[in-house]
Amino acid sequence: MRTNGTGTQGSVDRRGLLKLVGGSTAALGLTAAGCGGGSGSDGGTVTIRYAWWGSDDRAKRINQTIELFEKKHPKIKVKTDFQPYLDFWKKFNTQASGGNPPDVFQNAVGFLRKYDAKNVLLDLGGQVEAGNLRMDGFRAGLDTFGEVDGRLLGVPVGSNSMALVIDEKVFGKAGITPRPGWTWEEFHAALAKIRDTQGRAGDSGMYGVMYLYDLHLRQHGKAFFTPKGLGFTEADLTDWWTKALQGVRAGTYSDPKKVSQVKPKAALSAGLSACEFTWDNFTIRYTSEGKSEYGLAPVPTTDGKRTGQYLGSLMLSASKRTKHPEEVARFIDFMVHDPEVATIMGYDRGVPATTAQYEAFKPTDPVNKKIAAYEQQLVDSGVLERITPHPAGADIAEAAFLRIAEEMALGKSSVAEAVRQFFSESKTALGS
Repeated sequence: MRTNGTGTQGSVDRRGLLKLVGGSTAALGLTAAGCGGGSGSDGGTVTIRYAWWGSDDRAKRINQTIELFEKKHPKIKVKTDFQPYLDFWKKFNTQASGGNPPDVFQNAVGFLRKYDAKNVLLDLGGQVEAGNLRMDGFRAGLDTFGEVDGRLLGVPVGSNSMALVIDEKVFGKAGITPRPGWTWEEFHAALAKIRDTQGRAGDSGMYGVMYLYDLHLRQHGKAFFTPKGLGFTEADLTDWWTKALQGVRAGTYSDPKKVSQVKPKAALSAGLSACEFTWDNFTIRYTSEGKSEYGLAPVPTTDGKRTGQYLGSLMLSASKRTKHPEEVARFIDFMVHDPEVATIMGYDRGVPATTAQYEAFKPTDPVNKKIAAYEQQLVDSGVLERITPHPAGADIAEAAFLRIAEEMALGKSSVAEAVRQFFSESKTALGS
């Protein structure tokens, strides 16, 4: 019953993937799905198709959860397909264009409005009302994360949030202890101290981290996206990228050319910097790549209070064309609520989204313990906000932001040229 994808990309740097995905999805430019979709049944047994992106290790874990599901639901069989990130979306676009997307699939916030506009996503609200899908018991407001205009288009399977991953040995030698509520001025002073006392750049470079820029904007009452387009001006981005390049010239941010040369290894784990902004559940990457000890530090603030943070999540969505909405809903319900699923998946897709699964899996390794403690601190401190809705085309804009920022950092364009190019490409992608 298992039909796995042939790609074996493994644990790949998400930034590198995003640089590529922009061109891929933009080139495909697919229209709304037609009729069809769903899988047939035989002798009272229903078969649904489930697809996701990720590594071979994720596939192994997910297939174990499916075996458990089929054991507990013998009348529902699951045909699987997994691919590396780029291959997944290429294949999904083709399937959606032909009116035959998977019955249930892994999804992310940047794609909700895009595929909703293409008439691909099923509103799962009806299955909640029918009692086939429970939306209670979710942590920290995650139950509404997959809602668009009052419709439930995705159900979270895990959570993560932006964080500052630090080389604890370097920060310790420099005598720096980041604390909640520290300001950007204190952060940049810390980077300069690391440069002067430890002989390396403080940060790997913030110019292309779209989700960090989003937090910075949110701290100022704006956001990267509005439901219909961009939530900031060319002047805002000019200021951000100008300060980023000033940091490179000052030596507080890593040399972009050296960062590019060590890829796919991260600048932090390669010893080119002492910290790096990324998603908290990516922390395990640095431990596997680097030779130091790595921890999670708070995101700097503008006013000592507001971080602009929210919990993000991978989700499970369903096809509007599925012939088996009830079985799909029961499958999603099982995957987000069953405690045994949590013990199998661990933090592969982030910290479990529901309380039942969160309590069922207690990490024993130091890195995952740090991730759990970090997110719990965010919840307890009350800094978490709601994510700003992403418009259709947000995935293209995100990829453009990363690509153009890197080209600018490598000296291929000026700040002014990069800003103009980004706004031009984004307006085309977002239709604004």
